[in-house]
Amino acid sequence: MDTQWPRYEVFEKERPDWPHRNAGSVHAPDGEMALLNARDVFVRRPNCLSLWVVPSDQVFSKTIQELAEDDSWWSAPADASAAVEKYLAFQKQGQRAGETFVIHAGEVEARSLAEAMSRALETFSHENVFVWWVCPDRTVTKSEADDAPSMFEPAHSKTYRQPNTYRVVTQMQQLKTGLALIGEEEE
Repeated sequence: MDTQWPRYEVFEKERPDWPHRNAGSVHAPDGEMALLNARDVFVRRPNCLSLWVVPSDQVFSKTIQELAEDDSWWSAPADASAAVEKYLAFQKQGQRAGETFVIHAGEVEARSLAEAMSRALETFSHENVFVWWVCPDRTVTKSEADDAPSMFEPAHSKTYRQPNTYRVVTQMQQLKTGLALIGEEEE
C-alpha cells in the first residue's frame, strides 16, 4: 500500500514574457499544500512570478515516439454528452541538456484528455517537440497575483548559493581527520 501523499507536477514562471515550465514535483495532500511545498522547494531565487501545481495523475503524457507507434489512445471518441472544458497543453522541445523543461504551449478546449491531446497536436507547432502533456485546467492550483508578495518576496532577502559554494567534502574530511586524532589520543 502506498503511504505517500499524491504527487503534483510543479510549473513555475520566472519572467513575464516566459511561459510556465515544469520545475519538478512535490508530494502533498491537496493542491493548496502542494503550492506551498512547491514554493518552499522551487522558489529559492527571487525571480519566480507564478506557480502552478497539478496532480500527476491528471497529466496525460505522450512522447513523439509513442504517438508515432501507437494511436490506440485515441481509439474511443469523447463522450458527446461530456462538457467541453479548457485543457492546458505542454511541450518538451528536444532532449539536449538546455531543453530539459516541459513548457506551457497554450490551451485547447475538449471533452476528454485524449481529445485534448489530439487538439494540442493539431493546434501547436511540432518542431523539435519530444514530449506532449495535457491536463484539465480545473485540476490546476495556481498562485494568485495578490499572493505574490507573501509567496515570492521572501526569496529576495535570501542569498542563493550554488551547491558547490558549500565545502561539505572538505569539511567532512577535516571532521573525520579530527575524530581519528581524538580516537588516537584516547588510546
